[in-house]
Amino acid sequence: MITVKDAQENIIKNTSLAKIIEVDLSSALGSHLAVDLYSPHPIPFFNQSAVDGYAFNFNQLLASYTIVEKIPAGDTRRITINEGEAARIFTGSKVPDGCDTVIMQEFTKVENNQLFVDDDQLQKGGNIRTKGYQIKQGDIALSKGTILNPAAIGFLATLGITEVSIFTLPKVSILITGNELVPLGEKLAEGQIYESNSFMLKAAFEKMHISPRIIHIKDDQKATTNAITNALNNSDIVVLSGGISVGDYDFVQQGILENGVTQIFYKVAQKPGKPLFFGKKENKAVFGLPGNPAAALTCFYEYIFPYINLSFGLKQAFLNQLQLPISKDIKQKPGRATFLKATTDFKTVTPLEGQNSDALQSFAHANALLLTPADAAMIKKGELVTVHLLP
Repeated sequence: MITVKDAQENIIKNTSLAKIIEVDLSSALGSHLAVDLYSPHPIPFFNQSAVDGYAFNFNQLLASYTIVEKIPAGDTRRITINEGEAARIFTGSKVPDGCDTVIMQEFTKVENNQLFVDDDQLQKGGNIRTKGYQIKQGDIALSKGTILNPAAIGFLATLGITEVSIFTLPKVSILITGNELVPLGEKLAEGQIYESNSFMLKAAFEKMHISPRIIHIKDDQKATTNAITNALNNSDIVVLSGGISVGDYDFVQQGILENGVTQIFYKVAQKPGKPLFFGKKENKAVFGLPGNPAAALTCFYEYIFPYINLSFGLKQAFLNQLQLPISKDIKQKPGRATFLKATTDFKTVTPLEGQNSDALQSFAHANALLLTPADAAMIKKGELVTVHLLP
């Protein structure tokens, strides 16, 4: 059995980078950049008016300016405005040579083609987006690992980039074990429960833009081994739910090892989720999760979530972490680190009621996991604790 820290370090050391492909920008939403992207142009390309108004060379001594030009957006002419002159200009238009200021039309008066400025707050350089103020040519536009969200897609389009190199999303198979599990919609008999882990884990993967396959298998050694064989042939990541402990009907670990998977670690000194398995077969990862839902979801966030992020080249792969004061005393049995479902307002953190490894109701209200040290028997109100923010 290893510590949480050692388990996380083993995840880091044994993560395989995802494959890289080139795609059209229009198809890249939700993907992770596989390379640093450098700006081929400055943005803006030219000094640009931020408002509808008038462009001129700022001089406080002048009472008025003669309007000599009108410059609509998209005008490609090279225009020079002399001192004492002004140009009618519009949002997005190129500021003509000789102009260093734009005044909003609301603060002007025009009579007989003369511009009168009525803005005591106007300063030299006002209302101009200077060339390259957003980004200069050759600067890094977006770093490797960046998620291409709508804003990132729009930014790259602004730069004229049409294709991007991205990490491919992993193919994931989720294998659900347990003869006691019944599909939703069917009637429960005595001793049976509804199967929920496939819905929960599928949703967790889909939040990362990954669509997993779901396979249900019976508690039988041959069926388990064969299902794992098939999953390894068709997946980059295989996740098994349940059957990883040491009971008479727990066949998962043997099935994993019979498929030539190298065990990286098995059992972590944590609560919930002690019987966690992580192994590799070439570049394929195998995770054996506990069957209890809250334990399985905790292990997903603490180990599978960072594994996937690391495969996308992210430097910050694990859950975001804070140190916050706890809002009340808690007692625990020393020996294992504990992940407590919690809520935080980013000033304090409060552990919730319902911390059993099967309890999902409290998890549904949580926005954080509070990690307590393995050697702590008591944590008193106000003490700083480690808080992992849920995505």
